[in-house]
Amino acid sequence: MGLTHVEANVANPFDPERHQEIHFLVDSGAVYTVVPAAQLDELGIESARERTFYLANGAPVKRRMGEARITYRDESATCVVLFGEEGDKALLGVTTLENLGLIFDPMQQKIMPLPMLIAEVRRFFG
Repeated sequence: MGLTHVEANVANPFDPERHQEIHFLVDSGAVYTVVPAAQLDELGIESARERTFYLANGAPVKRRMGEARITYRDESATCVVLFGEEGDKALLGVTTLENLGLIFDPMQQKIMPLPMLIAEVRRFFG
């Protein structure tokens, strides 16, 4: 697991003119991206559902989930985000990095392009 900080743009995917630069902690152990709920509400991003998550100490917490357009450097993608509540840190999670075609290298403490691999399937007919 590794940590670093970055600035990324968060936008309403249905109204891209509504956007904000947000300072994120990049945590290679975090699955989802967390954005403060107040900022998502300000951007007009609505929650689509709520799920239970577990803190490191095992305590369950409920968080609303929605979708936002995240842009970092020249990469942009629509990603699932959690509506952070008071005390939650803004986190850029692994699923967002993967959607952007990026990976966090904890040894070098930097974000790098993700090697893009696809499998080729050939069918032989008889």
